[in-house]
Amino acid sequence: MNQKGFSICLAAVLCILGIHTALADIPLVCLYEDVVGKWELHEGPRDGSNDIACDSSFTTDNFAVVDLQKPNVAVDQYGNVGTWTIIYDEGFEVIVNGRKYFASFAYEESDGYTASHCEMTSVGWSHDVLTHNWACYYGKKQMSSTPRISKSKSNVFPDYKDAVYRADADLVNRINAAGTTWKAKLYTEHEGLPFEKFLQKMGGSPSQFALPHPAPVTPEIKRKALELPESFDWRNVSGDNYVSPVRNQQQCGSCFAFASAAQLESRIRIRTNNEKQPVFSPQDVVSCTKYADGCAGGVPYLIAGKYAQNYGMVEEQYNPYQGIDTECVTPSDAPRHYVAEYEYVGGYYGGSNEETMMVSLVNNGPLVIAYMAYPDFYNYEGGVYQYTRLTSRINPYYAVNHAALIVGYGTEQETGLKYWIVKNSWGDSWGLDGYFLIRRGTNECGVESQAVDAHPIP
Repeated sequence: MNQKGFSICLAAVLCILGIHTALADIPLVCLYEDVVGKWELHEGPRDGSNDIACDSSFTTDNFAVVDLQKPNVAVDQYGNVGTWTIIYDEGFEVIVNGRKYFASFAYEESDGYTASHCEMTSVGWSHDVLTHNWACYYGKKQMSSTPRISKSKSNVFPDYKDAVYRADADLVNRINAAGTTWKAKLYTEHEGLPFEKFLQKMGGSPSQFALPHPAPVTPEIKRKALELPESFDWRNVSGDNYVSPVRNQQQCGSCFAFASAAQLESRIRIRTNNEKQPVFSPQDVVSCTKYADGCAGGVPYLIAGKYAQNYGMVEEQYNPYQGIDTECVTPSDAPRHYVAEYEYVGGYYGGSNEETMMVSLVNNGPLVIAYMAYPDFYNYEGGVYQYTRLTSRINPYYAVNHAALIVGYGTEQETGLKYWIVKNSWGDSWGLDGYFLIRRGTNECGVESQAVDAHPIP
């Protein structure tokens, strides 16, 4: 099932582009405004299954024109109305006229720089909304645009390549002396670890992509949010805990897999009144999915949502966690658990906000979120986290995308400071028994900009 990359030359493309089928940690910088407009979707025969191998050899059997309108409306040439969303800065998914189309954008790299061709896609996959009749396809925007030139992500912080991580007592002392809303602690278990491995644990390779601002709050959502309790925690709902235990991703950038698995685990517990309590296999995601890049990172929307719907999640026993990139060894007959529906909270990437997240959290269950993890975050011990802008004087500067699971919210009685309750995947000796609190209502570190809502089938 893994397809890590290939090159392609499409008739509509005037140059040969490096194509990467995994939508994770690829060096793209495409923005929402780049995608809005009319796209031509060139699709091959619809006779495949979910193991279809897509390359440049397919013959176009179907052709569609889809107008991608703001904020998330897709209209095809027949007038059928559907939806669409950009996925981070690296691809998009369109759902219209009974079919789903997903691909990353095209790009090429040279001399440490990336040219993002945001008006065309790599070869991707399409299928009907029942995940049948798979086909290969590529998309091309009818209006061309100038490529976006940026530093390749692997070269944003070249100084970390040969560095090792050193526990920084000075940084911890400066955080605690700053009088912020949280306390720091010195964690020494990764002393001497190659810094590249430490960054993987934090979330992946460094990224400078600006996260979207939360969407405006509609009157209806505001009304629903006002009806919610002042505090809520899925670990204690009338004495019942619907959240699976904290786990440890170790030195693999698999936070996206752990957070996605944790959401589906909790939501199945909720839907069965704790009768069913599966623990899913992050290793299956790391090793088997073509929607991510293993220990180099991934996007929760594509795992909690698309992978779980198209391929299903398997339980831990069928592919135990190793914390490294491996070949896919999940037995073909392993039982799988599927997702019926998925979307970004608010309907599209950037469509969420504090209120929509609170409503979805209480009504549907814990939410997968992604946010920027800054240099001070690893030292969190307790309190309500806010980025201090303090950095280490002995380790390279870095900021990475990290994924975790929001399980509740509350407000500090003394200060009135609002916070989210978040389950991390760094083991229960980190933070508050594996959890942390982060400021709510201000999009702290982008925490309220890209929450994922996935609905598993128990």
